[in-house]
Amino acid sequence: MNIILLGAPGSGKGTQAAKLVDYFDLAHIATGDMLRAAVAGQTPLGIEAKKYMDAGDLVPDLVVIGMIGERLAAMGAARGFILDGFPRTAAQAIALDEQLAELQRGLDAAVAIELDPEIIVKRMSSRRFCPLCGRTTTATEGDACATCDGDLVIRDDDKEEVVRNRLTVYAENTAPLIDYYRGKGILRTIKGDQPVDAVYYDLLAAIGQ
Repeated sequence: MNIILLGAPGSGKGTQAAKLVDYFDLAHIATGDMLRAAVAGQTPLGIEAKKYMDAGDLVPDLVVIGMIGERLAAMGAARGFILDGFPRTAAQAIALDEQLAELQRGLDAAVAIELDPEIIVKRMSSRRFCPLCGRTTTATEGDACATCDGDLVIRDDDKEEVVRNRLTVYAENTAPLIDYYRGKGILRTIKGDQPVDAVYYDLLAAIGQ
């Protein structure tokens, strides 16, 4: 089973992808996590990507496409995968089709999680991150991490002005992918303004489970 999860930043793709990965034992290919790991490790890719991520802009196609191609070819994705955060542009979608064709793979579904942008702004700007243990939580927890007592911070890409720019970028560059995958006959849409479990059950229904 090979699935793409579409949706604006903060729409819940990562949460739902993790649940699907556990249920179906699939490889979770999340570009956001991969890029943040590269930034934290200060790799050449991470240094290049950070300036785009901090501004809420898309990381250049060449960087992301190469990274995804390597991951798809790896053994961990052989049993099936969930793509979370990729593709984000029409050029990336076309490149993905080419990569999958070379690997003799196909996509089973592209599921779009729909959510009001203002809900996303509120959700993402309330996120807090603990640099010590890597835990993500919300502002309701206070200033200290409940797990390790480290100081909670707002990640640069969760600041309200950056979130709004990310949503603008999404609308301009990524939303057209909805039409792309509708044209391929594999698009499914679900509502993201529901409890997590309700979204999950809708997602299972959308992929025929």
